[in-house]
Amino acid sequence: MTLSPLDDFPVHQAPQVMRHVATSDRNFYDRYYFNCFSPDEQLMLIIGLGQYPNLGVTDAFACVRHGDVHRVVRASRELGEDRMDTSVGPFRVEVIEGLKRLRVVLDDNQHELSFDLSWEGTVPATLEPRHFVRWQERVIFDSMRMAQTGRWSGHIRIGSTEIPVTPGTWQGTRDRSWGIRPVGEPEPPGIQAKNAGTFYWLYAPMQFEDHAILCIIQEDEHGRRVLEEATRVWSDGREEFLGRPEYHPVYTPGTRDVEHAMVSFSPPRGKPFDVHCTPVLPVHLMVGTGYGLEPDWKHGMYQGPGPVVQGVTYTLPEDSARMWGMVDAMGRFEYDGKVGYGLYEYWALGPHPSFE
Repeated sequence: MTLSPLDDFPVHQAPQVMRHVATSDRNFYDRYYFNCFSPDEQLMLIIGLGQYPNLGVTDAFACVRHGDVHRVVRASRELGEDRMDTSVGPFRVEVIEGLKRLRVVLDDNQHELSFDLSWEGTVPATLEPRHFVRWQERVIFDSMRMAQTGRWSGHIRIGSTEIPVTPGTWQGTRDRSWGIRPVGEPEPPGIQAKNAGTFYWLYAPMQFEDHAILCIIQEDEHGRRVLEEATRVWSDGREEFLGRPEYHPVYTPGTRDVEHAMVSFSPPRGKPFDVHCTPVLPVHLMVGTGYGLEPDWKHGMYQGPGPVVQGVTYTLPEDSARMWGMVDAMGRFEYDGKVGYGLYEYWALGPHPSFE
């Protein structure tokens, strides 16, 4: 065992040094996720940085959709001994004030995307329900996540163009999650080869003027709920449970691309209401970022001692054939005369009763 600076803080949860987690599951991860979008609905930036202690890897990515261009910068290195070092090549995340203010940086590099952005939450960071999924004999997901809506300040540089980011108009959402989910190099499927392969999912943190609505829906191939959340969080910290959310997406004919949707809420002590959802600027999260499509670059996959830094660029509609999988869209949300923005993340993979 080797000590690290984090061992000098009273934060231990197991009789281990802090660089070792309490489970030996190779798929343990600890990750930051951020998104940032422009007031003219023409730019969405997604940023992630993760550590994979049992794989000895840390990596990061930034993906920007600006007009018809999908550009990714990604980096990987060996994790090393110091888990408080949240830098990966030109990327770094700084916690300025825990649960409230952070700074996210991608220094200048040769891949025509960089930024220096400061985040401030508009509602308290909110803990979501534990995500636990066992498929056949294997625990696939066992994780915790907190979510928050907020505003950004700083700048983004794309090519030679520097875009100022001001908190009055630039919004976004973030989450922090940790636990177990598939990462790294593919494993032999074994009995998992029998899995139906369904991932029916909606994740929609919505930001309004003085509150946020946090909504999650996941169902299996039979339409049974695996995970759900429906909470209204006010800027002053009050929370209101909104009952069981019901999801009604409308797909482009012949596809599983959502054109618009309605999510219905029924608060136990309040008036039912519907939120009308419109994905404004879809970003195909799984293309170039490590979420699963490229066989040579997945989250937690060992790329060497590093840092290894790469850039990937696609153009729409020319490269649309490879753009599939999880969609993270800038979403516009409307209810009771209110208009808000946030993340509209969805995927409808595999069999599900809604497609029968």
